[in-house]
Amino acid sequence: MSKKIEFHGSDLEKIAEYYQIQKEEITQFGANVNPLGLSEHIKQELAAHLDIISRYPDRNYTSLKNAISRYCGCRPENVVVGNGSTELISLLISQRSAKKALVLGPTYSEYERELSLTGGQLSYYNLKESDNFILDSKDFINSIAEGTDLVIICNPNNPTSSAINQSDMQKIVDYCHAKDIFVMIDETYVEFVPDMATITAVPLTEHYDNLMVIRGVSKFFAAPGLRFGYAATSNRRFLSMLLTHQNPWSLNSIGAFAGELMLQDTEYIEKTRRLIAEQRQKMYQELAKLDTFQVYPAYANFILLRILKKGITSFQVFEAAIREKMMIRDCSSFQSLNGEFVRFCIMLPKDNQRLLSVLQNI
Repeated sequence: MSKKIEFHGSDLEKIAEYYQIQKEEITQFGANVNPLGLSEHIKQELAAHLDIISRYPDRNYTSLKNAISRYCGCRPENVVVGNGSTELISLLISQRSAKKALVLGPTYSEYERELSLTGGQLSYYNLKESDNFILDSKDFINSIAEGTDLVIICNPNNPTSSAINQSDMQKIVDYCHAKDIFVMIDETYVEFVPDMATITAVPLTEHYDNLMVIRGVSKFFAAPGLRFGYAATSNRRFLSMLLTHQNPWSLNSIGAFAGELMLQDTEYIEKTRRLIAEQRQKMYQELAKLDTFQVYPAYANFILLRILKKGITSFQVFEAAIREKMMIRDCSSFQSLNGEFVRFCIMLPKDNQRLLSVLQNI
């Protein structure tokens, strides 16, 4: 097991084959998916309504957009839905066709991949470890170069689990509005934060037309296979452009049906928030006692650790966990994370305790 091999958080089959472990036995601390799994209510409703496959979805997704509107507090006419947040990210980047984009890093590599297809210039503003990866919004604004036409922010950010509050985000969006810069905010993890109202940028879409906020159900609602994403923007012209280039019925009937139910499943939503909040705090407090790691404040459902113990690499910590059938994320592939970092998501209490025992013995 001395050879270093890189794995993505969803590379379960690859990892199982490489380490000769049955994939069903691996606890996935690397995928950032809600440990409660799919809501039992959703399972029952899907099983009872499978005949919807025989019908085309509403081409305008009217009922679904109304549900999103109620859930997010935005206007239904400002909503677009798609085949996962990935499709919407791709559509936004391709249609903006930025000549000069700025990405807040370190972050999700898909942004860079999509930007590379448009042929524009890409630069990063990297969060500073010395600031616990918390953004200095004034410094960020001052770093936006002349000619920038697209800014991309993941909030809360992956892999740092840091977050930008709404008031600071408004300063960024307001500055960009004055400079005719479009802002894409990926809120994949926003539902996990302690107080979503202080973080989400969706309310800003009512006041600024240079902004699109994108979300999905893969992580919080434990439905990565459903491929349901949605976004909000008040830029009617840009929204029309997206819809023109989007494939008809991009979201299938099951995705539209289940997605609407998920956003109304208040019992599951509150249960998830309680679980993540309690376990995140416990894991943070226990790891903060160790000299082996630097642990950073976490807003999402995952925690980033820097390895402080000399001679120990992120790959070695990854292997220590996988030997116990727990898959964490070796963060060596993340751009600008200088040092040895690992990331793990919050799972069920018994699994979190198992991982904690491994980390305590590094």
